Amino acid sequence: MIPIKGLPLIQSGDNLGKMIVKAAEKQGTPIQLGDIVVVTHVVVSKSEGTIIDLSAIKPSQRAMEIANQTNKDPALVEVILQETKSIVRLGQNSIITETHSGIICANAGIDHSNVNGEHNVVPLPKNPNASAVSIRSAIKQFSGIEVAVIISDTHGRPFRLGEINVAIGTAGFKPIRDRRGEKDLFGYILKIKQTAIADEISSAAELVMGQANEGIPAAIVRGYNYQSAEDTATNTLIRPKEKDLFW
Repeated sequence: MIPIKGLPLIQSGDNLGKMIVKAAEKQGTPIQLGDIVVVTHVVVSKSEGTIIDLSAIKPSQRAMEIANQTNKDPALVEVILQETKSIVRLGQNSIITETHSGIICANAGIDHSNVNGEHNVVPLPKNPNASAVSIRSAIKQFSGIEVAVIISDTHGRPFRLGEINVAIGTAGFKPIRDRRGEKDLFGYILKIKQTAIADEISSAAELVMGQANEGIPAAIVRGYNYQSAEDTATNTLIRPKEKDLFW
């Protein structure tokens, strides 16, 4: 895992792919064939111009009711509702939602960390897979090299304390490695083994990117032999409702 350092604070309209290529070259770790570039959703949303000023938000009646129930800022709840397809669970201080793009997460993925401005928040990219495709295309344009790209976010997990990074958008590789039909050490044929490669790589990259004041929103993961693919199938990581015990 190679942290990409030296990236400036991202502004609306910035070409993230170009900036990543230049920063990687400057630090002596230029992009190589087969690299996986992991980028945090916050800088992706910033580059796409989706920062929201909560002081300009007028909460709806529903937002105020949920805010009272969850002990949250009504303006924040209103933004969460705008980004939400359905509410999965309400807790004392939590709102678990399904976003319009199908991602299940807390607070519709709205982020306040690493965002300049006391009242500013950043939602998830509108189409994380399309964002990954765009960054991958720009990296190819400015480096001449094919890579895979992951847009990552920090999620909590049922029954487990602590958050981990997961993939919310991918491009250039298969996010799941299907190992069904392979044999284990003793010849047993695997029947259900499917490895969430995109999530594992996202969590690995987070070890060098950090979550607080490190200021490293992107990393290169080098040396993993992934399965290339042109499709973007992050939604294959989401368990269908009819098979999910937590809905």
